[in-house]
Amino acid sequence: MANGGLWGQTVAVDDRGAAVCVIGAGSSGLAAVKNLLEHGFAVDCYDRETGIGGAWNIRHERSPVYASTHLISSKPMTQFPDFPLPDHWPDYPHHSQLLAYFERYADHFGLREHIWFGTEVVSADPIENDRWRVRVRPAHGGAERELSYAAVVVANGHNWHPRTPALPGIEDFRGTVIHSSSYKDAAVLRGKKVLVVGGGNTGCDIAVEAAQQASSCWHSTRRGYWYAPKYVFGRPADQVNDSTQWLPLRLRQWAFHRVLRLTVGDLTRFGLRKPDHKVYETHPIVNSQLVYYVGHGAITPVTDVKRFNARTVEFEDGTEAEPDLVVLATGYAPRFEFLDPGVLGANPPHLWLHMFAPRHPTLFVAGLVQPDSGQFPLVHWQTQAIARWLTLRAANPERAAEIWAGAADRAEWRWTKAKVSATERHWFEVSHVTYLKAVESLLKELSA
Repeated sequence: MANGGLWGQTVAVDDRGAAVCVIGAGSSGLAAVKNLLEHGFAVDCYDRETGIGGAWNIRHERSPVYASTHLISSKPMTQFPDFPLPDHWPDYPHHSQLLAYFERYADHFGLREHIWFGTEVVSADPIENDRWRVRVRPAHGGAERELSYAAVVVANGHNWHPRTPALPGIEDFRGTVIHSSSYKDAAVLRGKKVLVVGGGNTGCDIAVEAAQQASSCWHSTRRGYWYAPKYVFGRPADQVNDSTQWLPLRLRQWAFHRVLRLTVGDLTRFGLRKPDHKVYETHPIVNSQLVYYVGHGAITPVTDVKRFNARTVEFEDGTEAEPDLVVLATGYAPRFEFLDPGVLGANPPHLWLHMFAPRHPTLFVAGLVQPDSGQFPLVHWQTQAIARWLTLRAANPERAAEIWAGAADRAEWRWTKAKVSATERHWFEVSHVTYLKAVESLLKELSA
């Protein structure tokens, strides 16, 4: 299928019959295309960029990746279960290696011929018989085309729309303020006085780079966090953590706290605040270097920002900094620009298993999870469930209706073992073991 055919006048593409529309050709979109094809569905995948990889392709306009980005989950916990990462690669591959992995995945399963690159989905609207009217156009302008699909899988990612907090006085600040989405290389930090705002993995990574490149660095966080090293007992920390999943949660928390006390020590003596929660109750911060540079005086921990002045920044504890550059590592908010706000319900989206829209049995979201492990295995089984659901719906609509009947009642369930923070940052937090057991149970229902 060539891109030219879509815009030509000789090919009738308005009604795509039983085909499924997949929006996005990143990790989730590729898994969706592959698993739908394996279940016999025709698939059209649209991506506004000119290549695959989504967030992991640093050349893409909306990619949050920067030059030094590596995985924070190790290979076995990250790879697609039917397409392993190379054995000779490091435990935590570089983003360029991940992109090469997706390229090989697409080639191995023959996915490229089903992807319309440089094509943006303008809107996707429900129509009669649970079908979808999808409008597409060339990403950089051009005539729109309207197509009809049997189902839509949304796989546009949730780490591309910057979440920028309203900070008092920031409009009067004379220094430079950027969001981490614009941060691509540590050269921008060189020789500057830098304030990094945000305690997530990206904020910690940039603070570490500032410790090496900037003349001074402050790191502002709203609360205390647990900083897990990448290696424990000589093994990747997530693999050690996964080997203890059979233990009761409280015992696992006790053991992890004990390990952190032995390896990292008392964070408060470094000037870091004491965490106000137990481990596993927020998204894990995996960083072996932050405490090291704090201990060496290269990073100064500070509290939450109170307000900006013309040249200084005040913090909640009354201290001040005078940075040249402020990097807001304040995360991203999910956006579905092509869907009417009411289609997915409330904010956060009202979804069963973070993927099924209870009001629309032919609309699905893939990859809208933040696991305590790698994401790709979860996305693989998500898209397997979507493909099997559509298969059952076509073959046995009565049985499918029985399964669907309870979906709305379960859309508010949280798939975690610990009591996870209710902040926007943790809306999609899942325990990978708990979540995969729920998906496995659904797959058994769909196959029975």
